[in-house]
Amino acid sequence: MASKSDYWYNLGKDSVLLNAVSKWRTDSEEWFQGSFERLPETVRVNPLREDSKWVENWLIKIGSKRISWFNGVGSAWTLPFERGKIDGENRVLLSSLHETGRLTRQESASMIPAIALDTKPGEIILDMCASPGSKTTQISEHLNNKGLVVANEIASTRINTLVSNSQRHGSRTCMIVNHDGRHIPKIPGLGYDRVLVDAPCTGSGTTRKNPDVWRKWLPSGGRSLHKLQIDLLSKGIEITKPGGRIVYSTCSLDPVENEAVVAEIMRRYSVKVVKPSTILPKLLFDEGLTEWPILDDRGNITIELDVVSSTLPPTEPNILESIRNCVRIWNDKNNGGGFFVAILEKVNELNIKIPKKVLNDNQFSEDSIDLPQPIGSEITNKIMDRFGSCPDNLWIRGKKILWCTKEAKYIWENEKSRKSGRIIIPGKRWKPLKVIHLGLDTIKLRNKEIDRIIGRAAQQIISEIDSGFIEVSSVIINRLLIEEEIFPLEIDADIGEFTGSLVLVDETDGVCLPVWIGSRVSLMVNEPERIIMRAVRELKVIINEEE
Repeated sequence: MASKSDYWYNLGKDSVLLNAVSKWRTDSEEWFQGSFERLPETVRVNPLREDSKWVENWLIKIGSKRISWFNGVGSAWTLPFERGKIDGENRVLLSSLHETGRLTRQESASMIPAIALDTKPGEIILDMCASPGSKTTQISEHLNNKGLVVANEIASTRINTLVSNSQRHGSRTCMIVNHDGRHIPKIPGLGYDRVLVDAPCTGSGTTRKNPDVWRKWLPSGGRSLHKLQIDLLSKGIEITKPGGRIVYSTCSLDPVENEAVVAEIMRRYSVKVVKPSTILPKLLFDEGLTEWPILDDRGNITIELDVVSSTLPPTEPNILESIRNCVRIWNDKNNGGGFFVAILEKVNELNIKIPKKVLNDNQFSEDSIDLPQPIGSEITNKIMDRFGSCPDNLWIRGKKILWCTKEAKYIWENEKSRKSGRIIIPGKRWKPLKVIHLGLDTIKLRNKEIDRIIGRAAQQIISEIDSGFIEVSSVIINRLLIEEEIFPLEIDADIGEFTGSLVLVDETDGVCLPVWIGSRVSLMVNEPERIIMRAVRELKVIINEEE
């Protein structure tokens, strides 16, 4: 029986895409030989987790190699397996590490845009086309729980995935919003510090993970997306601070979706294309193309098509020189997927629109009760009574208390603009932002009373509260991780007649374990978390292999 690689090879050898690449590169056969085999499994380790070094040691133990060009926060690795081919106990551990946010399974080329963004702690970042969220969580790692990444997704069907991945990651710096990126409101002040526009594209660089590209890709697809890509990048530039950075990226190889978009943006805005060599010094890439033909849907050069002028190669000398600074990543150069990245810097503010109308509080509706709101004095007092102190920057939404950063409060409190800045909306509301989720789920409410600390937040919040936890020996922690339940009298601490939720803290290493105390002491963490905590502590347990 033919292998999957053979199948993908046969799909590609007579494809329109291969014919098109032959018009963009003189060595298209060399590209093809590196473009059909399955991608290796690649991951990014979350440096915000306290056991990140253990994760890296585990990766080394199973034969993983560091990705040499990765110079972002944390580390990135290539596993010695094809995507989806890891098995046995390693498969269970890899899945559990991903589910608990200790690492993120992500294609290596997809890690490049967030590195190029060069985010600093305390900044406010927009990830304009964010779902499923791998780049959003990577930006959060650069923020180090100081600042905010506004993760936008237009498709309501993809929002849940974005929320789930932000919660899995465990960072407090993520705000998820639901807008058409072309019309997303401007935040207070001069705009975002940095904006990532990872635009919708035809995906011609993804042949090593998506064989349908070989059958379905046509040059007309790029031309149909060209205007949308320009509009998204235009909006990104408009809502970025003067001097701020905008990164435009696609997983396409087609210059109509890449260099042509950047060229048109340079005609419209005062931006410069930043040289990538100092930002990505070890990455193997080609410079941006300055010439390309118009192709028909067989991948052949044509002069008969009536195409939009912005899809043609630029003729302006300054633009030709600038687009050479774009980053073109070919599949065969980095043992990964194909990608395109342009690093732009906004030079100054052009065509500033003075607001024509400033609304007052009575002219604009309050936020819906479904949107996160700062906790009031009643909830603050209940948290104080339960935990002895109340962390800053807590919000309430439904039955959950959310923990974010001060930058979220800054956006909520201050004015925002809509309709391209022509109308100013008063502060102390999210509108016109459509906020779906905010920060980290931290405290669960039941009947409007404090119920428990949510497991993912336990390790972070312990340093912010004075009660609601007790120190115990490693023996107790280990027993609970193996047996999952013990009797209250077996805890080596005085809990009296207490019932309810509590966080046990290992007196040796500070590891936190949320539990529920009733007739028995029961773990309040999910199975993936238990698996990893057992493995980190080298406890001997039986792990059921997935079929």
